[in-house]
Amino acid sequence: MDVRPIPCSVKHGLIIQRWRDLAVGDYFVLLNDHDPVPLYHQFAAQWPDTFTWQHLVKGPEEFRVKITKLKPLAEPVEAIASSCGGH
Repeated sequence: MDVRPIPCSVKHGLIIQRWRDLAVGDYFVLLNDHDPVPLYHQFAAQWPDTFTWQHLVKGPEEFRVKITKLKPLAEPVEAIASSCGGH
């Protein structure tokens, strides 16, 4: 999932929806122009223990992260504002 051209204001929502739509055990590879650390923290806070996050390429120009869905989802623990960290 190449999110580099997507505006930050909608990027996290699209990524999260893609992940939520996965079957348990499935994954996708996220392609971004910066390390999506804020997104990782959002996943960890809202859906702990339901995903894996594996960096396949870690910069400097491109970041690829394999995100796997491990369990069926409950509702998020709490809503957290999404941000690309200034990107």
